Formats: sequence, C-alpha cells, structure tokens
Amino acid sequence: MKFVVREKMFAIGDDYWIEDENGQRAFYVDGKVMRLRDTLELQDAQGAEVAVIRKKLVSLRDAMTIERDGQVLVTVKKKRLHLVHDVYRAELASGEELEVRGDLIGKEFDIEYEGERLARISRKWFTLRDAYAIDVERPDADAGMLIAVAVCVDRMVDKEHDE
Repeated sequence: MKFVVREKMFAIGDDYWIEDENGQRAFYVDGKVMRLRDTLELQDAQGAEVAVIRKKLVSLRDAMTIERDGQVLVTVKKKRLHLVHDVYRAELASGEELEVRGDLIGKEFDIEYEGERLARISRKWFTLRDAYAIDVERPDADAGMLIAVAVCVDRMVDKEHDE
C-alpha cells in the first residue's frame, strides 16, 4: 500500500494529511505546539490516535520515540560510525531493530528488518518539493508504525541538515 506525504510549508504546528494511493485521507499528522519537546500525533482518518512521536529530552544523540497507548513502541536514532551513508535505526520495544538506509536527505530510503525491505520512501515520483511516497511493501506490516518511523527520520535528517 502506498501513502503520499505532502507537508505544508509554513503550516502552524506542522499539521498535514497523508493520503493513500487512491487519494483518500489515511493519516493525519498533528504537530503539537507549545510543548516542551517536539511532539507529533499520528491519527487515522477518523481521528483516533495511532502513535505519538516525541523528541527525547535527554539523549547523547538526537533521538525520537514512537509511543502507542502510552508505551514506547520504537526509539529512532542515528547509527554511530557508519562511513558511507547515514543510517538510522529504529529499536523496537521487543529488542528487535529496523534499519533505515539510503539517501536520507533526498528522501530515497528503505526501512528494513533483517535485510528484508518493509517500506520504501521515495520522492522521485513527485515534482513538489515537500512530497514523497511511503510504499509499505508487506501486507502484514504495521503501516502506522512504519509511517511514524519515516516521519521521525525525515524530521531528524531535516533538522540535522538545517544545522
């Protein structure tokens, strides 16, 4: 299933819709303003909370958490000492790890588990500057969680690149 992310450039609170491949609204990213730390809420099309994304307050390296039902589901951070390209990892609460690798700045990257691609993030199909696709390749994958991981990596890479 493919999803399209079209970030609004000057949106207050970073609010935007993520549509499915048929153009239907599938998820809403609600940026929470006036918070101590960077916080986003991922909601389904009916407004139910799918995940809460937060920047970690205390961390040696930049990191974000993805929470569901008040529990940390995933922690996303940059992998240390990777020589060729930046690689991020998403550590699941279960102890398993997803790797995020590719051209992160150009938004052409994959989310993998044990070498198997779960999702591909790509901007190449769009002429709009702030639009990219998230192609969740496995039907049994948690699309909400993979979208949240992609949103985390996108924000972290943009912040690092801006600095």
